[in-house]
Amino acid sequence: MQIHDLLNEFPRTRLMEQPTPIQRLDRLEEALGDQRNGVSIWAKRDDLMALGGGGNKLRKLEFLIAQAKSQGCDTVIAIGGVQSNFARLAAAACAKTGLGCELVLAQMVPRDSEIYQRNGNVLLDQLLGAHVHVLARGEDPIAFATRRADEIAASGSKAFVATLGGSTPVGCLGYADCAFEIAMQSAELGIEFDQIVIPNGSGGMHAGLAAGMALTGSSPSRVKAFTVLSPVETALVGTAEKVNAVLELVSSETRLAPADLTIHGSQLGAGYGMPTPAMLEAVRTVGRSEGLFLDPVYSGKAFAGLLADIRSGAIPPRANVLFIMTGGVPGLYAYQDVFRE
Repeated sequence: MQIHDLLNEFPRTRLMEQPTPIQRLDRLEEALGDQRNGVSIWAKRDDLMALGGGGNKLRKLEFLIAQAKSQGCDTVIAIGGVQSNFARLAAAACAKTGLGCELVLAQMVPRDSEIYQRNGNVLLDQLLGAHVHVLARGEDPIAFATRRADEIAASGSKAFVATLGGSTPVGCLGYADCAFEIAMQSAELGIEFDQIVIPNGSGGMHAGLAAGMALTGSSPSRVKAFTVLSPVETALVGTAEKVNAVLELVSSETRLAPADLTIHGSQLGAGYGMPTPAMLEAVRTVGRSEGLFLDPVYSGKAFAGLLADIRSGAIPPRANVLFIMTGGVPGLYAYQDVFRE
C-alpha cells in the first residue's frame, strides 16, 4: 500500500494548497561564490500557505483539526510558547473551520520586552479571535490546559487539547505526507536530493519525514536536523519515539533507533528562542540574496547550520540539498531589537 493510501484512512481537513513548490536558490548560490563548492541549494516553500500567514504547522493541523471534529469537540486548546507559530496557525485553522480556540502560551524564552510579549504572533493570535492565556514564568501549560478542558466540559462543550507543536502521532502524519510529496516532486524535477535540512524543535516535523521516508523505502538519515530546543541526545531519543509512534499508527512493522536519525546541536546557542550571530547572518544573507524571510527561532538557525556545512565542506561538492522553509515570519517582529542591534 502506498503512503498516501495509508494516510487516506485518517480524517483530514484541508487547510493548504498542495504541493508547496520547490525552488532553486540560484541568487544565494551566486552570493556564496567559491564557498559553495558546487552545492546546489533548493528550498521547499512550506512558508507559502495562504491560511494564517502560512507555515509548516498547517500540515499537522490538517489531521489534528479533523481528529478534534471526529471526537465531537467544538473547541481546540493549543499549547505553545509566547511566540508560538503552532498557536497562531491553530487559531487560524479554528477560525476557518468554525471551532472555538484557546491558546495557552508558556514563557519558554527569557525575553520579557514589550516587543516580544505583545508583537509578532501574539498580535495575530488576538486578531484571529483566539482566547489567549499568557502564563506566568514557571506555570505548567499542560496542567493549565487540562483544567481549562475540564471547565469547558463542565459548561457543556468539549475541548481538544493540542500539545506543544502539535507533535502527536496523528499530527506527525502531515510530514509523513510531505515525505511522499518530496519524492513525487523529486521525480518530476529529475533531481535526487542528497540531504534534506530542517530545524528540530518539538520533533514532529522530523519524525513525520523520517517515518514517511521509511515507508517509501528511502533512508531517514538523509534528513539532517539542527536542534533548536533540546540537547542533541534528548532530541534524538524523543524524535525516534515519535517516528515509531507514527509507524505503529499506520500499522507498519518498521522501527527506527535514535542512531538512524541525524540531529546536530551546533546551532542551538544559549537555548530555544535565543539569538545567535550565525542565525542573524543567515536571515540577512537569505533576505538580501533571495528576498526571502527566515524566522529567528527555527529556520534561521537551521539555515545557519546549512551554510556552515557548505562552507566547511561537510556537504560533498556538487550535492543537491533541499531546505524546508517552515515559515514563522511573524516571529521576526518580536525580535526587532535583536536585528536592530
